Amino acid sequence: IMANPNIVSVTSIKGESVGFALTATTTTTLMTVSADKLVKINRITCANVDGSSSADLTLSITKSNFTPDGVANFDTSGTFHLAKTVSVPADATLVVLDTPIYMMESDILKGGANAASDLELFVSYESISDA
Repeated sequence: IMANPNIVSVTSIKGESVGFALTATTTTTLMTVSADKLVKINRITCANVDGSSSADLTLSITKSNFTPDGVANFDTSGTFHLAKTVSVPADATLVVLDTPIYMMESDILKGGANAASDLELFVSYESISDA
């Protein structure tokens, strides 16, 4: 298992990006990190494609149960928000994340909007493998 890899010893690093048209369910699973992978999310942007109404973005990561290296007093699992009902104005773009974070295998990125089809999410990341 690659739950917490030494990223100096990986076999591949692939640049990737995916987009999502968000539904009105704010806990929709968007991305689940596969076994033997580590995902370094570089940037997340959210565009409101509705020409007249603002919409609220909720985005979270559900952490798998793991033991992190180098820290004490931590939550080993749970859901943690990157954005919680953040209003995105009509015809505007919100940069949700522009400082990289890591998602370990089995971590899940979840999200949605208060109005279906108003918000589009774009995620730029690197898929890191040791297999």
